[in-house]
Amino acid sequence: MDIQIRPIAPTEHATLGTITADAYLNDGLLDFGESDAYLHELRDVTKRAATAEVLVAVENGQVLGGVTFVPAPGPMSDIAQPGEAEIRMLAVSDKARGRGTGEALVRACVDRARATDGCTGVVLSTQRTMHAAHRIYERLGFTRTPERDWNPLPELDDITLLTYKLTL
Repeated sequence: MDIQIRPIAPTEHATLGTITADAYLNDGLLDFGESDAYLHELRDVTKRAATAEVLVAVENGQVLGGVTFVPAPGPMSDIAQPGEAEIRMLAVSDKARGRGTGEALVRACVDRARATDGCTGVVLSTQRTMHAAHRIYERLGFTRTPERDWNPLPELDDITLLTYKLTL
């Protein structure tokens, strides 16, 4: 496996947007399917790249997946507190799954957090059914922080995101 992790190029925004949207749709992670408002956010890589660092996994010039690294609380963070970086929107194409792509993306985020002055931890939110992602996080030393679990749509009682933290 010769996967390179690097910042996304503007010409790759649409490709990563499609990979991310497809991953969430195909895995049944959007409660309202094609009509889910979050689908637009998943596709809008240009928006998140303007306020956070978007990384891609590339092999032979082909984008396999990506992740959004938020180095500090700000417009793209959901749960980060001062001194914490946040990982968001991790997605890997179907054909690149099971090859270490997701783990390589998470490791790159952890490395960036360690290189960020004043950063003492990395946090993330995940859905209950994202079992493969949970295994990656736990293998890399993240621990569950149930006291930080939250609901992005309070009007719907059954949507609770689980949270994890890695202390650096």
